[in-house]
Amino acid sequence: MKLFHAAALAMSLFSVQALATEVKFATEATYPPFEYMTDKNEFAGFDIELAQAVCAAAKLTCTFSNQAFDSLIPSLKFRRFDVAIAAMDVTEERAKQVDFSDIYYANSAVFVAAESKFTTSEQLAGKSIGVQNGTSHQSYLLEQLKDKDVKAVPYASYQNALMDLTSGRVDAVFADTAVAAEWLKSHPGYQMVGKPVTDAKYFGAGFAMAVNKGNKALLDSLNQGLAAIKADGSYQKLYDKYFAK
Repeated sequence: MKLFHAAALAMSLFSVQALATEVKFATEATYPPFEYMTDKNEFAGFDIELAQAVCAAAKLTCTFSNQAFDSLIPSLKFRRFDVAIAAMDVTEERAKQVDFSDIYYANSAVFVAAESKFTTSEQLAGKSIGVQNGTSHQSYLLEQLKDKDVKAVPYASYQNALMDLTSGRVDAVFADTAVAAEWLKSHPGYQMVGKPVTDAKYFGAGFAMAVNKGNKALLDSLNQGLAAIKADGSYQKLYDKYFAK
């Protein structure tokens, strides 16, 4: 009987350890160059390749699911996923709900509008500005520019916001600088307006991976994997691939 219990316990522990190496990532894959879907319906982008490299270094098996950005943190809290990686700024409010990994990307945000329409961000007072719902960009507009009578127009994705910019439904879009730069490559006639915004409350801390509160073992594994790819040069190669230009 004792041998049976010992064998059963050993099998149980083995199963737990095996499951612990399988990590479910959630992302919002309409945000190039950080995350997007290819023509073959495969996940791609800086965040995706970063997560894959971190998982390989930490000996984790990782899978990805596409979710609306404003559902990522609730999904973590309900344990539908283990990790969220989606160009997510570390903010004080989010840190109350989830635990964050070490920073993997230093971030800033910028306004985008038609060329010659605006030359400074101050000229956006009273204008409609597209943002993705649930983002720190939206919080910045609502909290920091409320006295400028700016109308923050929420969208499910930045691609929809940028599409409405081209059709004139909004005056500008407020997005991460790297995302704006990627979009501008294929959209002549548009430009960044003013200087990048680096307010530490919203953007200055940078991007990190999010896990459910108290999941220290997984957080430690992710941080160890991130440190490993930074140490061996893999991170820099990946960064150069997406942002060197």
